[in-house]
Amino acid sequence: MNTDTAGIRSVTRQAMAAEMLDAETELMLARAWRDEGCEKSLHRLVNAYMRLAVSMASKYRRYGAPMPDLVQEAGVGLMKAAEKFDPDRGVRFSTYAVWWIKASIQDYVMRNWSMVRTGSTSSQKALFFNLRRVRAKFEREAGAAGEQIDGQELREKIAIEVGVPLRDVEMMDARLAGSDFSLNAQQAGEEGREWVETLEDSAPQAEHMVERDRDLAKARDWLKDAMTSLNERERMIIIERKLKDEPRTLESLGTELGLSKERIRQLEAQALKKMRKRLETVTGNAAQLLAIA
Repeated sequence: MNTDTAGIRSVTRQAMAAEMLDAETELMLARAWRDEGCEKSLHRLVNAYMRLAVSMASKYRRYGAPMPDLVQEAGVGLMKAAEKFDPDRGVRFSTYAVWWIKASIQDYVMRNWSMVRTGSTSSQKALFFNLRRVRAKFEREAGAAGEQIDGQELREKIAIEVGVPLRDVEMMDARLAGSDFSLNAQQAGEEGREWVETLEDSAPQAEHMVERDRDLAKARDWLKDAMTSLNERERMIIIERKLKDEPRTLESLGTELGLSKERIRQLEAQALKKMRKRLETVTGNAAQLLAIA
C-alpha cells in the first residue's frame, strides 16, 4: 500500500473517531485557550474539527494536488482559525473555521497549480475556482436552447456571473488553457536544438560592460575627491548615511556623536552641499554624479 494513502487513511480514521463537541464544551475550550493559553484545550478543539478539515480538503482533489498536502494545508488553516477565534462573538467555531481552512487550501492549490504563479487577488482566486464551473453552466444552457455562444460573449457572461472585470477573465482563461512548457524541450525539425537556445541574451554586451565599468570608475574618483572637501565628522555622517548597505539612522548617529537628530540632518545636508559644489567645479555636472544625494 502506498505510504501516502495509508497515512491519509490513518488521519481520516482518527478524525472520524474524534469527539463531537457541544456548544458549551466548545466555548469552554476556546476560552481556556484564549485566556489561559491552555494547549490541551487547543489540541482538543482542533482534533474535534479535523474531520471538517479532511472533508474540505477532499473537495479540492480535482485540482491535482496530493491529498496528504491538501489535508496538511487544511490543518494549517484549522490551527489559524483556533488561534484567532473569539468565543464571545456568538458563532460556532466550525462556522468560523470553514473560512480559514478554505483560504489555506486555496492558497496552496494556486501556489502549486503552475511554476508560474496563477494569481493571488480575491478576483483571481474567485476565477480560478469557479471559471470552469461557470463556463460549463453557460455552455449547457446554450446547448439546451440550441444556440451557439462565441468565446467573447462567454467571457463577458462569466465576468458578470463571478463579479470580476472582463480583463481578469481573459487573463485567467489564457493561463488555465495552457500548461508549463520546458525550455529544454527540443524543437521539431531542429535536431538537438532546445527552445532555450532561441532566447535572446538579456545580459549586457561586452562593449557596454567595459564602458560602464570605465564610467563608474571615473565617477568613483570624482566622488572620492568630493569627499576631501568634508571634515572628519561630515565624512563619517555621509559614509554611515549614504554609502553603507544598511544606512544608520539619524537617531543612532546622534547618540554616538552626542547630537540631536535634527543637528545630524543639518550636518548631512551641509556635507552634501559641499560635495555638490566640489563636483560642479570639477565636472560641471553634480546632479547626475552625486547619486548618493
